[in-house]
Amino acid sequence: MRIGIYGGSFDPVHDGHIAMINSALKSGFIDLVIVIPSVRNNFKLYANKLPPPYRFYMMQETIEGLGIKNCLVSDVEYGIDGVSYTAVVLKKLTSEEYITDFLIKNDVKKKKAEEHHEFFWIMGSDTLGTFETWYNPGEILNYVTLLAAVRPGDTTDVDKAAASVKKNLGGKVEIFRLKGIDCSSSGITTSGDFSKVPEPAREFIKRHALYTENTKLEGVSEEAKKQFYESSVWMYKYLGAKRLLHTLNVGYLSAHLADVFGCDKDKALIAGALHDCAKELPLEKQTELAKEYAGDLFTEKKLLHSPAGATFAKNEFGIEDKEILDAICYHTTGRGDMTLLEKIVYLADKIEPSRNYTDLTPIRTAAESDLDSAMRMTASAVRDKFVSQGRDIHLMTLLMMRDLGME
Repeated sequence: MRIGIYGGSFDPVHDGHIAMINSALKSGFIDLVIVIPSVRNNFKLYANKLPPPYRFYMMQETIEGLGIKNCLVSDVEYGIDGVSYTAVVLKKLTSEEYITDFLIKNDVKKKKAEEHHEFFWIMGSDTLGTFETWYNPGEILNYVTLLAAVRPGDTTDVDKAAASVKKNLGGKVEIFRLKGIDCSSSGITTSGDFSKVPEPAREFIKRHALYTENTKLEGVSEEAKKQFYESSVWMYKYLGAKRLLHTLNVGYLSAHLADVFGCDKDKALIAGALHDCAKELPLEKQTELAKEYAGDLFTEKKLLHSPAGATFAKNEFGIEDKEILDAICYHTTGRGDMTLLEKIVYLADKIEPSRNYTDLTPIRTAAESDLDSAMRMTASAVRDKFVSQGRDIHLMTLLMMRDLGME
């Protein structure tokens, strides 16, 4: 097969990106496009507005929602340590082992997946002019032919740029015309006008309340932002899409509530983001990790992930802050004498934007001004659920309810 590879931040994906994919597929040069949302782009390292998993799953939902055929989304960069240089990414993606396995997993017939493939790197013609300044451009050309799109109104001398690449690097360059849309991700997020964002992506953005004041993380240190970003990459290999996006949403909301109620925003962001990090580990592993942090305090299967998460975040991600670890440990049950940070993470877990199991509007409204009131409303709903199911309420939750004046 002739495979086009299209990398970018896609922060967010917009109509111009979709036009690039569709035009490349219609160019006659390729049979399939593989889109790679970046993880650690060397041009925008930690400067993306959203952590990688949001951009990956947003692109995936968009391609599926638009019904674009012969287009797949790859998470190849999650397996690369350090900066995601194009040469490094292509070395892995174009390897016979990776590409064959990837295609088969994406329902390409085994015989077709195992045949010889020719690879093309899809890029804008404006980028072609700077290609020779990229990291190891010669190595890139060992893996791919450059497939440059001439955008409407682009003044780049494409023939000259292509000739320079061929002369200086010995690579191959092909040109195609792009029926493009004049828009940019930065322009969209700056203006707040998302009309040129595909509908599936707009729905994704709305569901998770992205590109809002809360996700700007103003007042959060650069170190905490980096840690949040890296935590999302670390958890990608342990959590499925729904759980990972949920736990990151809790990070964002916890940071916002910390701002409202005068708590440490850095700690709230990290505690919230990591609170469910152990949720999908094997039950045997959860039991082991839970006992290491909290002894026999938690034995019910549905509760093990909380103390297990504290141990997991400490041992595997390097979190040493006891306040953060305790907020992770007690985010499901609460406890007596809760700290402000623990209350915030407990509440954020129950009401983050993608939660839709009941009408959370009254609790979300209360959470903006009266934390304990919102906690009481949440605890009351939990109590009613347990009573209806004939389940015992955990001692830690009863102590929390006592402190909230709910006896």
